[in-house]
Amino acid sequence: MITSLRLKDFKNFADETLRVGPFTVIVGANASGKSNIRDAFRFLHGIGRGYTLAEIIGGKYGAGAQPESVPIRGATDEIIRVGKSTNPSPPLLPAFALEIELTTQAATAGYAIEVSREIGKSGFRITYERLQMAGESVYEKPRSNYGNRRVDLGTKRAIEVDLDRPALVQVLESLEVSHSDREQLRSVVDVLASMRFPEFSPDRMREPAFSNQTKLGDWGGNLPTVLKEICSDHDRKSVLIEWIRELTPMDVEDFDFPPDPSGRIHLKIREPGRDISAYSASDGTLRFLGVLAALLGRDPTRLYFFEEIDIGLHPSRLHLLVDLIERQTAKGGVQVIATTHSPDLLSMVSDETFENTSVTCRLEDTNDAIIRPVADLHNARKLRKTQGLGRLLAGSWMETALAFAEGNGDSGELSE
Repeated sequence: MITSLRLKDFKNFADETLRVGPFTVIVGANASGKSNIRDAFRFLHGIGRGYTLAEIIGGKYGAGAQPESVPIRGATDEIIRVGKSTNPSPPLLPAFALEIELTTQAATAGYAIEVSREIGKSGFRITYERLQMAGESVYEKPRSNYGNRRVDLGTKRAIEVDLDRPALVQVLESLEVSHSDREQLRSVVDVLASMRFPEFSPDRMREPAFSNQTKLGDWGGNLPTVLKEICSDHDRKSVLIEWIRELTPMDVEDFDFPPDPSGRIHLKIREPGRDISAYSASDGTLRFLGVLAALLGRDPTRLYFFEEIDIGLHPSRLHLLVDLIERQTAKGGVQVIATTHSPDLLSMVSDETFENTSVTCRLEDTNDAIIRPVADLHNARKLRKTQGLGRLLAGSWMETALAFAEGNGDSGELSE
């Protein structure tokens, strides 16, 4: 489970930290940096998948030019905060850094990576990287602008790595690593690799799917076969039907999955006396089914990042979405991060989710953005009870409170 993400000179963040819980909600005005946080998680996901820096930033494509990972948004020269550098070693190279704290079955862990770009060149390289488990160093690549490929493993051991690919997976693959260190490395890699970034498209969700496709696509593809797999388990099927009954006025009895002549599986929702095809279902119903499929499906991902998760849902039904996510994440094993502009959704979160709700904001006269836990804003807990969190969001109180509070903090250096 990831507990925090620090962004230093990444896009429009100078040095900010996001508090991450089981269900994390991020609010803020347009262009305040919410999507940039998602890009940071995409970057970490690429590290876990063993991609090169070029593949993480520019996209990874497999056989037939099929995309395995989409590029980080924006031009490559926009990923590093303009005019700033994390790298303290002369000559100063433009750089950004990401740092996460997480817990695994093995121990608590801290992972940090710094990536620089040489002025006048298009390539990126890693200038610093380290992993700690339970406060002890597993490996560290000393900071260097001069192409130092050495990674220290402790007890006078070291290996050389490629600088265009994060060392985390390279160290894991090394024969120099002890069995215990390899298990610790694997636990961190698994957390980073198990992330998904759904952007549900109702048109894609209406399409039939082949029976062996039981993983939900980021755009909602394979929805019929994922739901069919859920319905093969009586308990999960009952939960699925109960939730969809609550969402809609439909008297849902069951789901049906008829094949067509090509063998592809279609989705139909069964009511007394009639079947409703996915082509007739509303966009909001399909998006909610997508969230259900993600959280109830076989081998759910450890972390889902949903942008504007409330799109298409009626305000009177938002409580179902919040309740569903809070119930599933409370069981452990799954985290959800969601951005929203909805005051109604924000008014419905539990006390725990409130503690893990943050606001992003661009202050006046600067392009830099900040991230602050809403609960840490002056009088936020009291105002939440007396006025409601949704009303505070709609009235721009959070941005106003931040504007008064900022200006005296010490950002510090990337911990080593």
